[in-house]
Amino acid sequence: MPVMGSPQTLSESDRRTVAAWAADCAERVLWMFEAEAPEDLRPREAITRTRAFARGELDVADEIRRRFVGGGAPNAVPAPAAAAARAAGQAAAVAHMGAHALGAAGYAAKAAGLAADDQDVAVEAEIRWQLSHMSASVADALGRLPPLGADRSGPLGPGLLASGLQGAAIRRLQAGLAGGW
Repeated sequence: MPVMGSPQTLSESDRRTVAAWAADCAERVLWMFEAEAPEDLRPREAITRTRAFARGELDVADEIRRRFVGGGAPNAVPAPAAAAARAAGQAAAVAHMGAHALGAAGYAAKAAGLAADDQDVAVEAEIRWQLSHMSASVADALGRLPPLGADRSGPLGPGLLASGLQGAAIRRLQAGLAGGW
């Protein structure tokens, strides 16, 4: 087994396993983005590529390069739509580093919360859905990731994923994985 540079990377096999789940999380909120920017296909295409990567149809190196093509999430849409687009971007980034699966879930929960009248209830409902829709192999792989903010060598470090509503959602998701929900 090759030595990985970060505990956030996961093996290629594990990244392919968690990619489909990350795509599911992102796709649940994609409608928020598509309602605001129906002509912008980048998030939908990112989810499609993530599913193809999960099935073994796309090469890791090509997906890492492709991730940076086309820019990031649009800033000219309301916050729930932007969070939904970021969820799709995080899902596509799983080919590079498995920890991005938690980013996809965190941004999906954020999008659901920002779009709801009761943010806390919506975020909790989304996280419960995410936990209940992961296979044992997805839970095992995600459970091997370090806690959010504990490892500086990847997306779960003290950056954007660790802050705000998406950070709170990821922490709650990781607590659920550990049985502390």
